[in-house]
Amino acid sequence: MLAPAKGRGTVWAIEHRFAGQSREALDDGWGTLQQAAEEEASSPATRVLDEEVRSILTGNDSPDIGFDLSINPYRGCEHGCSYCYARPTHSYLNLSPGVDFETRIIAKVNAAERLRQALSARGYAPAYLNIGSATDAYQPVERRLRITRGVLEVLHEARHPFSLVTKSSLVERDLDIIGPMAAQGLAAVYVSITTLDSALARALEPRAASPQRRLRTIEALARAGVPVGVSVSPVIPFLNEPELERVLEAARDAGASRAFSIVLRLPWEVNPLFQNWLEQHVPDKAARIMARVREMRGGRDNDARFGSRMTGQGVWADLLRQRFVKACARLGLGRQRTELDLTQFRPPAAVSGQAQLF
Repeated sequence: MLAPAKGRGTVWAIEHRFAGQSREALDDGWGTLQQAAEEEASSPATRVLDEEVRSILTGNDSPDIGFDLSINPYRGCEHGCSYCYARPTHSYLNLSPGVDFETRIIAKVNAAERLRQALSARGYAPAYLNIGSATDAYQPVERRLRITRGVLEVLHEARHPFSLVTKSSLVERDLDIIGPMAAQGLAAVYVSITTLDSALARALEPRAASPQRRLRTIEALARAGVPVGVSVSPVIPFLNEPELERVLEAARDAGASRAFSIVLRLPWEVNPLFQNWLEQHVPDKAARIMARVREMRGGRDNDARFGSRMTGQGVWADLLRQRFVKACARLGLGRQRTELDLTQFRPPAAVSGQAQLF
């Protein structure tokens, strides 16, 4: 079994089924900039690869998801979350869903240009749009590349509503755009908090902001008048599941007004990667956790069917839903998405010159 590396979710270059960047200082809540530098020197280096994409809007055909379009400015994510359901997408690029997913980051450098082109196209009609539905739009490299910032600037110009999901405090940088749009009913943010246990968070999500820092981000967003919710996802039996109510309460106290939750999903290569993580970090709980996962998944490690993939099935999944619903009701947290205003949309200025040919 491969030993874990500091600051990485995995060092396993797992074969797929198809088969360093310097940083400025940022308050991520850990207070360990020197430790981060040491981890950088002792763990696999990160490389950022530029990609010119043909389109940036992705349509959604899943009835489980409450938006029509999504934008993911990056492929791969340096946060290194061991459970990330987006890891298998790296196999489409002939890269490992394991270590490559968190060390080979694909930056869609022309995302803002392609978004402008799409929104200015004749016949485009505004729809519910989410940013960061697969990989975090505010992962570390965004501090330098500012691709997400460029996307928000186009949405602001077009008065196009959006929601976004993130684990990063870097979203606060863009409050000058998000705040005024929120005041017009055009923006909402969800902050993902998996656990309040700093040690567990450091192992599960090694390069994401600390749980306490994310709570401060909720406070900052709420103070700025942004509708902010919390995503308690994924819920992992016997690991972070006992904290469900405490996470919801802490988020509510910080200013969150809405919440949603998704149970652990283990598609494709995520399954062996996450089970390897369990054996490394919580070997005494690994068998028990997987037994309960299988109980929620009809005896399988994963169930990709619409209608059950986000919630699971069976007695335990029903009890988990009841706990979530009752906690939200007690805390006054809404469980429906923030309704955004689609009527203010106006096409942005069209892309000029040679870019229109693509």
